Amino acid sequence: MQSAQKKQEFYTAYVERNAEYEGVFFMGVKTTGVFCRPSCTARTPKFENCEFFEDAQEALLAGYRPCKKCQPMSLPNEESPLIKKLVAAVENEPDKRWKDADFKALGVDSSTVRRQFKKRFGMTFVAYARARRMGIALKDIREGASVIEAQVSAGYESGSGFRDAFSRIIGKAPSKEPELVLKAEWIDTPIGAMLAIADDDGLYLLEFTSRRGLEREIERMRSQFKAVILPGGTPVIDQLKTELASYFKGELKTFKTPLVYCGTPFQGQVWDALQGIPYGSTRSYAEQAVHIGNPNAVRAVARANGCNQIAILIPCHRVIGSDGSLTGYAGGLARKEWLLAHEKKHKIS
Repeated sequence: MQSAQKKQEFYTAYVERNAEYEGVFFMGVKTTGVFCRPSCTARTPKFENCEFFEDAQEALLAGYRPCKKCQPMSLPNEESPLIKKLVAAVENEPDKRWKDADFKALGVDSSTVRRQFKKRFGMTFVAYARARRMGIALKDIREGASVIEAQVSAGYESGSGFRDAFSRIIGKAPSKEPELVLKAEWIDTPIGAMLAIADDDGLYLLEFTSRRGLEREIERMRSQFKAVILPGGTPVIDQLKTELASYFKGELKTFKTPLVYCGTPFQGQVWDALQGIPYGSTRSYAEQAVHIGNPNAVRAVARANGCNQIAILIPCHRVIGSDGSLTGYAGGLARKEWLLAHEKKHKIS
């Protein structure tokens, strides 16, 4: 996760159109849905409307499309006619599943396309098209579309095909022998699809698939643990699914699924405290800071809550503002409100 200081540095570089940052980051603009290179001459957006990515694929998976003005899929000061032509073709038909015959129809050789995209962007053209297609689908889900609607709009005829495509994205193998093998499984819940990642010993991640930046969370986890993440289940995920089903029925109030923290010792302390908030109850960030014995760490507690990667089981949804307001929740405030109402309803029974 980029620090606030790093984000400000990137934003300043963009404001100054600093070409020294070319290739260091790409900037997504929430209000327009495009991502740009640092030297783009388009109108400067407000800082709060910007997201920053290390590479183009991250931006694509977050749902952004390439800026037509600065052409971020081309090398700086070098607009490749072939790259420009193919990127435009994807934007014209984002749900298209590309085959060799399609390249021939455009008058280009598939091996040349594959080689040029791989050399410049670290991914093949087919991977680019798939990332763009999946990014659009995930963006649709984030904006309220059902999984089925997103699946259809992304050009997948079956749910299994849509999930397989998502699995291919999260399941790419590292270049070196992995030190850890994790399994990932899609779990449907009454308030939206979730992604669980675990091994045989513990749960590493449970997030709503609509969470912005989920792909980057997964990539950081892969890097931190030098792991490969593959589609499939484990006994821990099986236990999780059983417990979640019981939780959503209002029958289970305490989870026993073993957890693995992916954070600092301080974050772990905060997450332990979150699990100490009783079912059906809430605490403020200030109360959480007092609870861990550090009343001056309110902001740090809030940041640690935001870094929680195991939704519901580590119940950050039970933390609210000092005035009782429902403050930020990565799964969305509507889900936070639903979870709190659900727990309040079943607290007594």
